[in-house]
Amino acid sequence: MIKVLTTLINGLSLGGVYALIALGYTMVYGIAKMLNFAHGDIIMVGSYTILIFFNMIGIPLVGLIASTLISVLVCVVFGIVIERTAYRPLRGASPLAVLITAIGVSYLLQSIAQIVFGTAPRTVILNFMGTITIGALKINVATIVTLAVAIAVMAALTLFVNKTRTGRAMLAVSEDRGAAQLAGVSVNTIIAVTFAIGSALAAIAGAFTVMKTYTVEPTMGAMPGIKAFTAAVIGGIGSIPGAMAGGILLGVIETACDAVPVLSPYKIAIEFALLIIVLLIKPTGILGKKKREKV
Repeated sequence: MIKVLTTLINGLSLGGVYALIALGYTMVYGIAKMLNFAHGDIIMVGSYTILIFFNMIGIPLVGLIASTLISVLVCVVFGIVIERTAYRPLRGASPLAVLITAIGVSYLLQSIAQIVFGTAPRTVILNFMGTITIGALKINVATIVTLAVAIAVMAALTLFVNKTRTGRAMLAVSEDRGAAQLAGVSVNTIIAVTFAIGSALAAIAGAFTVMKTYTVEPTMGAMPGIKAFTAAVIGGIGSIPGAMAGGILLGVIETACDAVPVLSPYKIAIEFALLIIVLLIKPTGILGKKKREKV
């Protein structure tokens, strides 16, 4: 029973990280109608920022908080610059052109990181939070913090989108970009804000990823990015609760597979098999909704 509870809690924590990344994917797709495959590499940018400033500050908790905040600022700037220079000029281009550009931006960021930091993984130890004991159950504090932050971010993001003027403008652009523009909404500004929010979420996810792995390397964002995209599609891409649900589901499945030695080598295959099954049964994802296309 203790092992099952530990596996579940670790799965929820890992799912929280996937959910944070998936929220960035789903927001950009829902509003800009594009798949930003460079999103996973923003995690890498944020992680290297944390590595630099955490080692520079030296005080564990202060260093983690300060370096994470700096990482958020750096990733927001990267997100806005990428949107302005790489994606905005392609606003009217075909989805294939945008997709190829996104892949190109991803490899560009990885290559720059390899030039600046080298290809060898760097180590940064963020395991100073310790554990709490509840009876026979031992839980890593970082695991609880990860899950709590993921839930808080999703709640804040939902309130922001539904209750603020900028959020309502995002919904308007998502529904009908042309009509929103006629109503006085600056589409370019809204899309830039969306990229900024998504990049900030990627920076936070990068912090929690480093807390779990203790390593930073140029390609570290590739697989989490793909898994988070899978989570967004499973949950219903374009849906904020769907991204959260897909991330949590994927994290629990992955941790459960790791707990079973026979299944552990096949966990990635199982995750993508789940994606195929969900798409066959409900192509819009678990919480996705069908949208009518105007002719």
